[in-house]
Amino acid sequence: MSETLIPKIAALVGIADTALLRDTSFIGGTWIKAADNATKAVHNPANGAVIGDVACMTAEDAKRAAKAAQDAWPAWAGLLPQERTAILRRWFELMIEHREDLAKLMTAEQGKPISEARGEIDYAAAFLEFYAEEARRPNIESVTSHLPDAEVEVWREPVGVAALITPWNFPSAMLTRKAAAALAAGCTIVAHPSIETPYSALALAELATRAGVPAGVFNVVTGNAPDIVGAWMEDPRIRAVSFTGSTEIGRLLYRQGAATIKRLVLELGGHAPFVVFADADLDQAVEEAIKAKFATSGQDCLGANRFLIERPIYDAFCDAFAARAQALSVGIGMDDPDIGPLMNAKAVAKQQEHTDDAVARGARVLCGGTKHPAGDLFFAPTVLVDVPADAKIMHEETFGPVAAIAAFDTEDEAIHRANDTEYGLVAYLHTQDPRRIYRASRALRFGMVAVNRTKVTGAPIPFGGMKQSGLGREGSRLGLEAFTEIKYVCRDWA
Repeated sequence: MSETLIPKIAALVGIADTALLRDTSFIGGTWIKAADNATKAVHNPANGAVIGDVACMTAEDAKRAAKAAQDAWPAWAGLLPQERTAILRRWFELMIEHREDLAKLMTAEQGKPISEARGEIDYAAAFLEFYAEEARRPNIESVTSHLPDAEVEVWREPVGVAALITPWNFPSAMLTRKAAAALAAGCTIVAHPSIETPYSALALAELATRAGVPAGVFNVVTGNAPDIVGAWMEDPRIRAVSFTGSTEIGRLLYRQGAATIKRLVLELGGHAPFVVFADADLDQAVEEAIKAKFATSGQDCLGANRFLIERPIYDAFCDAFAARAQALSVGIGMDDPDIGPLMNAKAVAKQQEHTDDAVARGARVLCGGTKHPAGDLFFAPTVLVDVPADAKIMHEETFGPVAAIAAFDTEDEAIHRANDTEYGLVAYLHTQDPRRIYRASRALRFGMVAVNRTKVTGAPIPFGGMKQSGLGREGSRLGLEAFTEIKYVCRDWA
């Protein structure tokens, strides 16, 4: 992007600080173009407009970033914890200071309603604030010696260079959730944002520099994922990889990481059940179901996909839920609707495929069921009822604004159907019976269980799933574990 184009594009996006608009990769403290000036256009999904053209780097550039991070690692790891704390804290403050610009940039490239984008910036910044404090706490642990004349200690040390691969649906929060933990632990970073939403990551790199993150400690390489990530998976200098994305790609990275025995954190797909028993507060359950299904236009790994409702309240829930869904506004993100565009045509096609398949198998459409007239990438909020167990939507992650509802008769049936999936990220449970809450929370094979509410995430909690929804945890103190090694020291004082 030429310097003369930046003001024009800044006006298009609506941001005040034009220095946040970067279109080149950030390697070793320098903004770098691709060697052959190759670029990739980034589009606004709401209207198809080109926001700009971002550098499309090569595998060699990825290796250069790995070297820069490796070279910067000893000095960063050698800082006093309070020095890393101060830098992370300043980065947090800069994110809050530039909240509106960052949110507008995100809405332009990702499409989400502006109020959701502002919420994501707050969420993303919270990880920097949280891990700024955790940076002080990986202390040496004294262990009672089992040997005479020996002193025993257990140390936590940074693992080295960490590669962070982030998705398009939460382009800021998924990066800071990983980066803040890695930096707090004393690791250096090479990061690859989705080619569909690179601007948010590049803006964060600009703010990281202003916060005092040294050259080479935080590198962002844009381009095609197979080229960039493929090089890192082969590189022995990369000691940890944290990825958020599909289970299919997670499996591929798992295989590729085996040759160099990399640490892996994989936050993969979800297929969340939303289980409502007859004793639940119906109004509350409906409102929480709307949040669980339609936040981020349904493009959320935590999004509820399968709604299992106890038969005595089934019809009432379906009618109320469909009425609320039909009333949701649909439009471009800057108008702050309830539902924005989907990311690409493939996502729209999947909504239609799942809807048509369910209907062909006997489901009924209470609202929606087709593309929305707002534009090519908009799909109407859709409610399907009487969805049979063999429908695709009951087994595949939809990742859009289509809800599938079915009835159940017994608690055992509900738990069995909820668990009948290869995924295990989050489950939603609504009931007023405390004994059932305990039984069901224990029985549900998911890494997170939300009881009578939807929002459960935040910097202090361990985010992650079971089964093929991933490995490891992000956020909380547990989020440091993938980025640290355990060293046992036994000293003889004799």
